[in-house]
Amino acid sequence: MTMHPEKWSGRIGFILATVGSAVGIGSIWKFPYEVGAHGGSAFVLFYLAGLVLVVVPLMLAEFAIGRRGRADASRSIAVIAQAGGANRRWALAGAMGVLTGFVILSFYAVIGGWTIGYAVDTALYGLPGADASAVRARYDAFLASPWRMLAWHAVFMATTALVVARGVAKGIETASMLLMPLLVALMLVLAIWSALQGDLAATLHFLLTLDTRHLNARTALDALGLGFFSIGTGLGLMITYAAYSGADIDLKQVVVASVIADTLISLLAGLAVFPIVFAHGLDPASGPGLVFVTLPLAFARMPWGTLAAGAFYVLVFVAALASSISLLELVAAWLMRRFGWRRAVAAWTAATGCFIAGIATVLSFNRWADWHPLANLGVASSATVFELLDQLSSSFMLPLGGLAIALFAGWAVPQRMLAEELRLGPAAAAALGAALRYVVPVGIVLATLWSLLSRG
Repeated sequence: MTMHPEKWSGRIGFILATVGSAVGIGSIWKFPYEVGAHGGSAFVLFYLAGLVLVVVPLMLAEFAIGRRGRADASRSIAVIAQAGGANRRWALAGAMGVLTGFVILSFYAVIGGWTIGYAVDTALYGLPGADASAVRARYDAFLASPWRMLAWHAVFMATTALVVARGVAKGIETASMLLMPLLVALMLVLAIWSALQGDLAATLHFLLTLDTRHLNARTALDALGLGFFSIGTGLGLMITYAAYSGADIDLKQVVVASVIADTLISLLAGLAVFPIVFAHGLDPASGPGLVFVTLPLAFARMPWGTLAAGAFYVLVFVAALASSISLLELVAAWLMRRFGWRRAVAAWTAATGCFIAGIATVLSFNRWADWHPLANLGVASSATVFELLDQLSSSFMLPLGGLAIALFAGWAVPQRMLAEELRLGPAAAAALGAALRYVVPVGIVLATLWSLLSRG
């Protein structure tokens, strides 16, 4: 069995790193918006149910596989399969996760670079002002410059590589111990400022009002899909992180603490962002445009707006960096085991590969903005390269990997192994096994099909 030489120094660092992997740019706007757009607390109830029924069982399985396998996602699955007499080709599920992580990081780092660029621009030049056309012009000018986007993409990718190259305890854990408290502190400050300057009453109504009309299958599937895709299960990230955990760490506690912390951070983000949105009649559904176009307009109209905007972009950068660290570690761990490379070589090689692959995303916002690859093949699609990569990874690769891991853990992994690693009694182990065999796969399939049908 492959024993991994690196370890987390303690449970807190492990939890913060896991939370960091789940919290990303989407947590700043997508979770709160989805809550409000789908019935407030009705969506929250379905979201929590999805976490309990799908996300938590899959996280528990990934953690158990990772600590028992003591290696990257692909190797850990192969080790468990061999020990349980199962087909070693199950390791392809881990390899799929590594490839998916690489694809996601290639375009995610481009957006991460935007956060640095906007933070620097705000610090140097302030906000464009309260003129909507001026705000939009800055955004359009930023996207129109491939060299500028490439530069910030490189800075973001290099920052991520510097952390991962330093190792698990000195790099990832140390960064998580710094980034996560900073993230929460910035959110609290912005939430208080937003409550004082914005429309807190409208925000609370938006997020928490129970609309019984949304107690339906559509809301349930949307909530299930968001939970599965936002926490980060299905990639093998949790397998990789758990490989560094000692036997003294209770994996159940880490799962519960991580899921609760991620959900609370997402709700706190809503309290930091949406009072500003509602106070100025802005559209909470504008996605990335909310962060880079509509919010700067609102900040410019408020006292201390420039300072608040600068803090906000630092906040988004921290969230993006914490998530990208885990994605790069997923790929670097596989390279270290597959080719026997030193950590620094693996980290910088993976980062360089992601940077090169990310060039296509950069160009899709300017030079290739009018290129729709599928349309050229006779398919009725106006998707750019970036949009295709996003759809491919989120709608196909990620759910396929998650489904494979769930089926492997439910049908091929000996139940006693899960019970031993997770310290479960017979009844709890049986319940987890049933969830992995039936509930989790069905949940992933339904959420994925619903996402594809809704998008189509």
